[in-house]
Amino acid sequence: MVRLPSQPTDEAVERPSKSQRKREMTALQALGESLLELPPPLLARIDLPERLREALAEMSRISTHEGRRRQAQYIGRLMRDVDPEPLRAAIEMARGESRQAVALMHRCERLREQLIADDAALAGVVAQLPGADVQALRALIRAARREQREGRPPKHARQLYRWLHEQFLHAGNP
Repeated sequence: MVRLPSQPTDEAVERPSKSQRKREMTALQALGESLLELPPPLLARIDLPERLREALAEMSRISTHEGRRRQAQYIGRLMRDVDPEPLRAAIEMARGESRQAVALMHRCERLREQLIADDAALAGVVAQLPGADVQALRALIRAARREQREGRPPKHARQLYRWLHEQFLHAGNP
């Protein structure tokens, strides 16, 4: 059988084009660079190969344009060995773009308001966060109530929200 040039071979159909491969590598490189935007505690919790973690730390120290470009390419090359989906989910969570992050934010806001308004809410929060420092929580609640009574800006209420948010993140209980 004579094959015409216009008919693709089986090998050509299965392999992505060079342009497609380049787009995929550029996307992995951008994903690697966006890991630098994550707060260090969140980045530390993500399972990354040690070489990639070191390359990310090195990129944050590089200031020249060409050096950063080359390091970004190196990070893109290292990203080929990593599953990108958990990384994308972690970045979305950090940026607050995911539904889970928004749900956690609303949950913490509701709990904060309940804790400031009613003493009975404390037992529910302690039950949800068994390893939490109850004494610190009570101190934050008292300070938030005091500033609310006095009509001061909600500094302690914000701290209470951040405390709740941190506790639920560390508990893996969003």
